[in-house]
Amino acid sequence: MSTLCQDRSSRLPSPRNDVFNEGEWMRSIEMYTEALSIAEYADSEDISVPTGTLEKLYANRAAAYLNIGLHDEALVDCEKALQLNEGNHRALYRKARALKEMGRHKEAYEAVAKCSLAVPQDPNVIRLTQDLAKMLGLKIRKAYVRSKVRVYCVEYELWHMGYFSMWLNVTPLPAIVDLAKNPLADTHEFKQACSNCYVKTGLGVLDFTLYTEEHKCKKDILLGRVKNQQDKSWKLIRPRPTKSQYVGPYYICKDVAIGEGCRYPGHCTFAYCQEEIDVWSLERKGFICRDFLFDPFGPTSKINLTVPKILQEHHGIFMFLCGVCFDHKPRIISKTNKDNPSLCSHPVTKHAFEDQKCLVHILRENTVRYSKIRPYSPQNQMDICRHEVRYGCVREDECFYAHSLIELKVWMMQHQLGITPENIVHEANRFWNMEAGSQGSLRFGPPNLKMQFVCGQCWRNGQVSEADKNKKYCAAKARHSWSKDKRVVLVSSIERKKWTTIRPLPTKKPIPSQFEICMHVSTGKKCQYIGNCTFAHSTEERDLWTYMKENNIPDMEQLYEHWLQSQKPGWSEEASNSAIKENGKQIHMPTDYAEEAGNHCWLCGKNCNSDRQWQQHITSEKHREKVFNSEDDQNCWQYRFPTGTFRVCERYLKGTCTEEELCKLAHGNEELKEWTERREFLLMKLAKARKDHLIAPNDNDFGKYSFLLKDIK
Repeated sequence: MSTLCQDRSSRLPSPRNDVFNEGEWMRSIEMYTEALSIAEYADSEDISVPTGTLEKLYANRAAAYLNIGLHDEALVDCEKALQLNEGNHRALYRKARALKEMGRHKEAYEAVAKCSLAVPQDPNVIRLTQDLAKMLGLKIRKAYVRSKVRVYCVEYELWHMGYFSMWLNVTPLPAIVDLAKNPLADTHEFKQACSNCYVKTGLGVLDFTLYTEEHKCKKDILLGRVKNQQDKSWKLIRPRPTKSQYVGPYYICKDVAIGEGCRYPGHCTFAYCQEEIDVWSLERKGFICRDFLFDPFGPTSKINLTVPKILQEHHGIFMFLCGVCFDHKPRIISKTNKDNPSLCSHPVTKHAFEDQKCLVHILRENTVRYSKIRPYSPQNQMDICRHEVRYGCVREDECFYAHSLIELKVWMMQHQLGITPENIVHEANRFWNMEAGSQGSLRFGPPNLKMQFVCGQCWRNGQVSEADKNKKYCAAKARHSWSKDKRVVLVSSIERKKWTTIRPLPTKKPIPSQFEICMHVSTGKKCQYIGNCTFAHSTEERDLWTYMKENNIPDMEQLYEHWLQSQKPGWSEEASNSAIKENGKQIHMPTDYAEEAGNHCWLCGKNCNSDRQWQQHITSEKHREKVFNSEDDQNCWQYRFPTGTFRVCERYLKGTCTEEELCKLAHGNEELKEWTERREFLLMKLAKARKDHLIAPNDNDFGKYSFLLKDIK
């Protein structure tokens, strides 16, 4: 067994190490901390404590910290151990691991290189050295055998020659690492083309031919194909549909699947090929950016990012929030104070807003999502932090990697244009004002109609009442609920200038090619089938129905969403529809009422405007499930959910196990390995949630996950 895999100090026959060996990291941390406190007390009483004992206590506690993702604390303990013995290879190795996870790759490489001098044959040291070399862009060579000593990379050999420090000083390291890391690189090929070289040659949506003659290619469309397939044709990968808030898996269009043409060309939100599904799925999760699917450092490639381009793709808005409140545990959302704009809107502590503000991208979907845009610096790594994507980065602002795709794009834009955060906010406001000004009334609806949504109950009483500013209730004193079944759409034509109610689009299939006026209404009579009549009851209704049919708007809910977007681009109904049902009760978020400070759960994307609501939210089953499970985890695991017994079934190895899925033991080493990784993954998720105060202090009941976390206090 490797000397570094064997993180068990057998020379310390104490309960601390028994607990450590069993993988109960939190208990071992508590016991090592208690031992160090006793050693400190002994030192104050002039009782000599062996240096070797202190050294091992710090090194072992560092290992426990690493196993739960507390890398800062692990680094501190490694430094203390190295102060006592600079040649402690375990402390050096754990220091390198901690630095690597913190994004300080150059320092991590220096530490692991020192470690390799003490244990040159340790496979963990070799593996870590190779990983760091790749991250730093250093060339890794194949193994060279000489006098039975295996040299794994050129840097390792330089260390043995004593020249590494000099070499490191004269060899320029890349400032930007893995900007365009492509998760599909091993399975897919991508190519840029334009309408001149990728030409439609048939009636089907996939009937295109790529011509390779030399021409001035605009490279404005993306093509892709799966490697090692019989079908070598390039498929068009359209921009991901973003007009709807669909969050499920993407599917192939039914018309295309049976070999027919799509009935909704230009508006279809279904994929036309598997390549589109693969790219769209990763784009939505933020794992990939189509602008970076090609070599961004190539001689002809150039990435042009602007504020309007980012907002057109991602929607939302850029604005400033109070940085102190945003970084608070738990997170608090506060803007400028209405009475005093120089202060934030926190109800108790009024922070100096201008000095503490931070740039934030706000996207309102089913929930409100806040993405902090940290200040750009040349040390930033132009890649998304893999920890933040999976379980939340514990380094937070100290991490050099982008914590969201929107942050990565803003950094790229700032790197290219030198634009300041103030200019980003200004450009965002200018963009939406231009959208509203130039397209507000003409952007949506038939050109001859004006449209508004009003409270249906008030309208029946002869009163016209629109929604309040939070779109939760109508603006009347009665405060009727502003829900989809309580509001009606009114239209007014230029000819009649009279507000008329519009019924929902008929659901009878097939929808007629054109709508006609009901013959009863056209003769001045009352329709006898008013509830089920599929004919229009006014020219305004006919015009709006026709518009909805031509623009693939199937119901009044989507009509309202489109209309709302036209009134205030970048925002949707879900922004203000924040009445969330949890545990059978209605929880109203602060965004329902006013723009005041409130606790924000970044896991669920919800705000709470009181301590009672916050405690109710973080103890709800839905939130607890979110701590351990998210959409991004669905495809991460191949085997069964861990049972809690981390051993391989001997009967399975002999082929005699009959329990199959009900067996409590792992069916093979691969399943056992995944169980162990999954448990550590859940520990890191829980550690991040606890750090952000998203778990109640006395809450240790996590349902089906509790038995995996029995050592968590």
